[in-house]
Amino acid sequence: YEMEGMELRKNKIDTLLGPGINIHRNPLNGRNFEYFSEDPYLTGIMAAAQLTGMGKYGVTGTIKHFACNNQEFKRHDANAIVSERALREIYLKGFEIAIKDAQPMSIMTSYNLINGVQASENKDLLTGILRGEWDFNGMVTTDWWTHGEHYRETKAGNDLKMGNGYPDRVKKAYDKGAISRSEMETSVKRILELILKLD
Repeated sequence: YEMEGMELRKNKIDTLLGPGINIHRNPLNGRNFEYFSEDPYLTGIMAAAQLTGMGKYGVTGTIKHFACNNQEFKRHDANAIVSERALREIYLKGFEIAIKDAQPMSIMTSYNLINGVQASENKDLLTGILRGEWDFNGMVTTDWWTHGEHYRETKAGNDLKMGNGYPDRVKKAYDKGAISRSEMETSVKRILELILKLD
């Protein structure tokens, strides 16, 4: 994994969009090749090793897709109905291990809904668990062109809207009082901190 970090550094790339650490739950998932395992513990340990190795060259990985993104079919719209126990013991455990053991600087949310809430708009997941319980202090980005509403994603703790944001909709939400300046500044601060760390 150190060689991966060296390759990124030599190519002037600061952040790998990976590792992908979703759990193998269905053999027909078209992205299983990208994920490590059906075992959350093994997944977390392997992801932490990759992130630590890459970090020796001053680059980071963006662990993804947070969370419950375990199928390709309708992955933009799928609603993962999952109990709290299964969520924490299966779907989140690899992320928790990787974050606590390797301190990645960024994480990518998933397209899907979790129990009816867009993962990218899920404040319990992004602010409560990720930042509150696990002490993650990096930047959170959406996956590309997620269906989440930009200002709600920002309020939930998602800092960057990829591959493009919707500033006009955020401005409209701000004008209506649906999002505050301080909430937007929090996201801007985390984005700038990541840039400065990787410069």
